[in-house]
Amino acid sequence: MAAASGGGGLRLWRPAAALGQAARGVCSGRQAAAAAAAAAPRAEELAQRLRARKSEREKREVPKDPLRRRIRELASLSQQLQRVHPNVLAKALRRGVVYQDDEIVAINKPYGLPVHGGPGVKTCVADVLPILAEMLEKARARPLHLCHRLDKETTGVMVLARSKEAAEKIRFLFKTRQVEKVYWAISLGEPEPPEGLVEIPIVEKEVQSHQSHYKMTLAPNYRLAPEDGKAVKIRKNRNAESAVTRYRVLASSSACSLLELRPITGVKHQIRVHLAYGLGCPILGDHKYSHWSKLAPQKLPEIALKRLKLEQSKTRCLPLHLHALRLSLPAGAGGDERLEFACRPPRFFSDAALRLKLEVPKPGEEAG
Repeated sequence: MAAASGGGGLRLWRPAAALGQAARGVCSGRQAAAAAAAAAPRAEELAQRLRARKSEREKREVPKDPLRRRIRELASLSQQLQRVHPNVLAKALRRGVVYQDDEIVAINKPYGLPVHGGPGVKTCVADVLPILAEMLEKARARPLHLCHRLDKETTGVMVLARSKEAAEKIRFLFKTRQVEKVYWAISLGEPEPPEGLVEIPIVEKEVQSHQSHYKMTLAPNYRLAPEDGKAVKIRKNRNAESAVTRYRVLASSSACSLLELRPITGVKHQIRVHLAYGLGCPILGDHKYSHWSKLAPQKLPEIALKRLKLEQSKTRCLPLHLHALRLSLPAGAGGDERLEFACRPPRFFSDAALRLKLEVPKPGEEAG
């Protein structure tokens, strides 16, 4: 114990008291830090609750406009398809059968349903094929087989086979380009010229940005020389696949177009990439290929927003307007007869075309 003089008296320094004050100071600092750390999660939880409350409120608010109401129904349907029981989904596909015989079954694939499984996919077409096979006419013990694929957001004709042998035959027809496919799409802008052929190879690349992701993109074999503008052949990308798409404008209005598309090859996302990056006319609702370096909602022209009665902030909910309209393939070996299957566009597609004042041809009128 030590002593110090001052103020006319003797003051004693008590080590225990000093240590107690220091300890209390440390404890109060730790408590403040702990309180701040605890407050952060609470603030985050509060923000999450507010966002959830806002989302629930928006869900309860039913849009007065029929098109916006239909868009919301489609978004909800896409989520429901991932939670629905396989038997219920198989029944829905059964109602969409447009043709069936001893070897082939053609269905009308609905919007938002993946063909294959993958990350985040709980239900897909492939999973319910055994159940669907039992529901069809001339049912067999063997399950149905996939012959080709459509993107999750693409609607329309899809062919299945009743046996492995039939599936191999149909896949061979696709591979040797004996299958004729016709799609309809609503695009932003009008392709120039109004009819033509896009023949540019496609390759998958990683997009380096704040949110890295992969996209299919063009890998042309030529470039324009800056000196004279002439086409100069460049080295071919070894990973690129040959891709050819024939297109034709059926109608144009409201800064949009109704297109007929005939893909000659079958590269992943071929039509979407050729339209967006080859012709500069992305498909309405194609948020993935409306930008290159970012993942963001599609930006629509003002006149299209006005006709669709949408706000730019709500375009994220727009579905992809790409529909597999018709598909035909040889009916038998060596014969000239062909089997043809057709599906009318879904209601959201027809409604958007009507709003945009795009005149949709009647069945058979679009042939050209």
